[in-house]
Order: sequence, then structure tokens, then C-alpha cells
Amino acid sequence: MDTKFIFVTGGVVSSLGKGIISASLANLLIARGYRVTVQKFDPYLNIDPGTLNPYEHGECYVTVDGHEADLDLGHYERFTNIQTTKSNNITTGRIYQSVINKERRGDYMGKTVQVVPHITDEIKNRVKALGKTGNFDFVITEIGGTVGDIEGLPYLESVRQLRWELGSNCVCVHLTYVPYIAAAKELKTKPTQHSVKQLQELGIQPDILVLRTEQDVSAEMRRKIALFCNVAPEAVVQSKDVSTIYQVPIMMHEQHFDELVIKKVGLSVEGEPNMKAWLNFLDKMNYAEKSVRIGLVGKYVELQDAYKSINESLIQAATYNDRKLKLEFIQSEKLTDANVEETLANMDGVIVAPGSGPRGVEGKFVALKWCREHNVPTFGICLGMQCMVIEFARNVLGMPEANSTEFNHATPNNVIDLMEEQKSIANVGGVRRLGAFDCELKEGSRTAQAYGKTHVSERHSHRFEFNNEYLARFEEAGLKCVGENPVSHLVEVVEIPEKRWYIGVQYHPEYSSTVLNPNPLFVSFVKAAVDYSEEKNQ
Repeated sequence: MDTKFIFVTGGVVSSLGKGIISASLANLLIARGYRVTVQKFDPYLNIDPGTLNPYEHGECYVTVDGHEADLDLGHYERFTNIQTTKSNNITTGRIYQSVINKERRGDYMGKTVQVVPHITDEIKNRVKALGKTGNFDFVITEIGGTVGDIEGLPYLESVRQLRWELGSNCVCVHLTYVPYIAAAKELKTKPTQHSVKQLQELGIQPDILVLRTEQDVSAEMRRKIALFCNVAPEAVVQSKDVSTIYQVPIMMHEQHFDELVIKKVGLSVEGEPNMKAWLNFLDKMNYAEKSVRIGLVGKYVELQDAYKSINESLIQAATYNDRKLKLEFIQSEKLTDANVEETLANMDGVIVAPGSGPRGVEGKFVALKWCREHNVPTFGICLGMQCMVIEFARNVLGMPEANSTEFNHATPNNVIDLMEEQKSIANVGGVRRLGAFDCELKEGSRTAQAYGKTHVSERHSHRFEFNNEYLARFEEAGLKCVGENPVSHLVEVVEIPEKRWYIGVQYHPEYSSTVLNPNPLFVSFVKAAVDYSEEKNQ
């Protein structure tokens, strides 16, 4: 069949959850047997979010092919169990860069290059190309930002054009906000009406409206919205607050959201989506009675989305261990020898987060020393693994000035150093070791036991590495290097076997953790934390 294209736009305010709605729709369509992919268009001029501070844009997600992407791609993968690539996240910067490169080559034959048709054609080509390359039944495209944003206009104009070109193979879903005014004790529909009107003024008539709301929107109010927005009453559904984002696909299916989309593109609705495994996960989450308390030590802990993939990986791992997750964020800048015990003593497990730069790194050393000495299950990810190495060198190997050259170029013991091929690179964007790389694990190591195999492939995002010149000294003192890249022999995994669970990984296992396939390392770590908790209680 012809590829069907679904466009998801947003109105009134940002952060309504277009990514969750897009991922939920993909989840339902896949459960019906369709081949689906989801892409995100981001209106900012950066080539990718790799150089953006987390305070600007939250977590920077990394795809298997080494693209630094918007965090919504993490939602897409967690909900669909399908890996995304560079083609699934396009920024305005990449669009303009491509058009300008073509103009410099003379591809436009001397014509005046304009937003319409050249920029819009480039956008449309990226949408249609994704459908062709993957032979997908459905391509769901989320347009970042909100209707009315100046920077989003080229994308919306492209959607308008595609509606005419694709005909019945195109559906527009508009997510909007219905606020509850506490003083008046009522929901207000005017913001939604204005949002749809703005969309209509741009030449786009939404087919389906999704109402984001904290309160239940009555059937009567939904009919009113349908009347004012030229949408069929049954095509107005609500996305009400739920206890977990993983409940959203179920909630949307109960309102026939997936069926509406299927009918809109001229297909017949047959049977029900196979949601058995998904519902099993939700049941385990809802019926778990005991909790596991995990402390996450990092410098961006006040930001909700800075460690999004780690948060979700822990939720998944806790659920499969029949536990509710109690995640406590610990600001590494405030952690000292004086307060570390009172801060970490009640934790069942501790994660030392990834990051870059020297801010807060000394607090990570403090946390790791305390956890190592008190035999608390500890998981270091990327920079967290590097901090494990530095702390061990300082306090076990007797190298008080050991450090990473990222933090101190003059350190006499550069146990973490810049990769050789990185030393001549001046740019900061897209130059790290990015994407999926192979890792060979030592037979019998705790890490290999967690994975159930000795060959794995995980995603990376870093420039600095373990310095192999110190390898023998670490091994002799008890910090074992149990995983390495089979080609470069770079150290990927370290662990202290005599501890309950003390493992550091140079890669980012959180990027490959999904609802139906949680990453084995997170599951193993949380199980160790559960066992430690029960041991303490006894």
C-alpha cells in the first residue's frame, strides 16, 4: 500500500506532549501490524542539539548511527521498540545548510533561492524520503514548537502543500490545550479555538484534535469544540493527565484514536491492537507494592528532562523487578565529605550521571568513594565511569592528583585522556565518538552475566577515554576492565568484582532501554539495589 503520512502539530503552549502522542499513535499502529516510524522537525537553527546546554533543550539523545537528536526520539524508541536514525530528526539548521550547499554547487541553475519553494521542497523531500527508505506503512511527523511561532512557518507551509499532494494519504493531528481556570471552576475552550484558527489561516484544517487537559472535558464541550473548529465530533479526543506516560497509548485507544487515523487514510479497521505485553508491563507497574530507592548524582538534577533516558530506564528496570521507583536527585556540586553519609545512607543504589565539564565533578568523586567503601550498588555512566576510574586512582592507587585531561591538562596521572584522533579537532559539534560500537565482555564478569552474552553493541557520546597505559595497575588493585572495543581496544566497562555491584560503562545503556526490552544492565543494577535493600531491612 502507499505510505500514509501523519502530521502532529501543537498549539497554545509548548511542552504539551506532542512527542508522547506521536509515540503512542506509533505504538498502537505497530500493535496492529503496521510498519511505522516517527520523525521530529525542530525549528531551531542549530544543526543538532549536540552543542545545546541541557538547560536549553533537556537531554541530547543519540541514535545508533551517531546522530545527536532531540529527546523525543527517546520516547519514540521506548514506545515502539524500533531504532531511530539521523533521518528521524531534522532541524532548520540542517535544512538551510542543505539548501545553501546545493546553491553553492549550482544545483538551482542560477535561480533565486527562496523559502518557497526551495526550503519547503527540502522539508517535503525529507518527509517523503523517510517513507521510501524504510518501506513504512505510516510515517508520523511531529512539528516542533507551536502554531504561531515564526520559525515554524516553513514546516507548516510544507504540511499545507503535502496535504494537497498526498490527498487521502495524509492526516493532520493537532494537539492543543484546554486550561482549567480555578477561580471560575471551569475549562476554557477559547485557546483551542484560536489555535485551530491560526492553523486554518495557514491553510491547514486539522482532521483530529487532541485536547491536553488536567480535567475531564465533557462530551458536550468536545462537541462545541468540534463545531467551532470544523472537526467531526468523534475526532475530538482528550489527553488527560495520567500517572505514567506509558498509560497514554491505552487511554488514546479507548477513545478510538488509532481507529480514527486508520479510517482517515482510507483503510479498514480490523480487530484490536495486540497490547498484551504492554498491558503486562502496566500491570506490574500498578501492582508493585514495595519500593526501591535510587540516588542519581549529577549537576543537572534540577532539570526534569536532563537525564530523561536514565529516569525512564530506571522506571522500566524497577517495574520488571516488581518495585516502584523512588528516584532522588542529588546535586553533585553540594556533595562533600561532611554531608555524603547523611545524603546517601538511605539509598539502595546510586547512579553517577554522565555529563561534561568540571562543574560538580568533585562531588561525584566524593559519592563514589563513599559508595565503594560502604559497598553500595553503584552504576557509573560515561563521565560517571570516568569518575570511578579517577576516584580509584586517587584513593586506592595512591595518585592524589590523578584526573582527566578534560579537567586538568597538567595532571601528572592522566588516567582519563582525550582520544588520539580527537586531539586535532577544534569543532565542538558532532565530533565525539558517537553512535553504536561493539563491546566484548569478559566471560564470567558481572556485566556479561547481566547481559547474558559476551558481545554487545551500545551507543556512545564522548571524547575522553580510559588511558590504557594504566590498565595493569588498575587490574592489580582490583578495578577490572571487563569490556573493550574489539577493534580499538578502548576500555568500555570497569567493575570491582568483590563488591555487590560496582560497574562503570563508557557507553550510554539508557539509550537502548525500551518498555518491552529494558536494558539488562539497568535491570541487574536495580535487582542488586533490591537485594541490598532487603539485606538492610533484615
